[in-house]
Amino acid sequence: MISINEFDLKILRELQRDATLTADLLAERVALSRNACWRRMKRLEEEGYIRRKVALVDAEKAGLGLMAIIMVRTANHDQDWLARFHAAVSTMPEITAAFRMSGDLDYVLHARVADVKDYDRLYQRLIAKVPLTDVSASFVMEEIKQTVELPLDLMQMRRQARLMRAE
Repeated sequence: MISINEFDLKILRELQRDATLTADLLAERVALSRNACWRRMKRLEEEGYIRRKVALVDAEKAGLGLMAIIMVRTANHDQDWLARFHAAVSTMPEITAAFRMSGDLDYVLHARVADVKDYDRLYQRLIAKVPLTDVSASFVMEEIKQTVELPLDLMQMRRQARLMRAE
């Protein structure tokens, strides 16, 4: 992996906020020439720091105003079950995130649906695809904070602390 420096962090920070920035505007915001900025951005993409660029769609306006947090427990943890679970979750577009957990829960899923009836249809499809021991859901009443921006300032502070220790 490449070494990330302050300019790279600035580029990543700006692109997390707005991936539609032109190369000229991005270069201006991070205080680099257009060509240097473009080369750094391409290198960050090639190294996998920038996985892809997307548009964030308003779920409410798209008719998917209900977010369900689905908690899953299973008694089965063998490879066949795991493959079936991964396949089921991966093919259900309503499921926007899936996490294998430590602790009491085995998995937590995030889903976007229109309403509770829509959630029930998702639930019925999920349990038809893979056996589950326990499934419960909570519905988000208010989104207080949801972001896809990573806290890159923390990465920069850690990097600076390492440099200071090395001196």
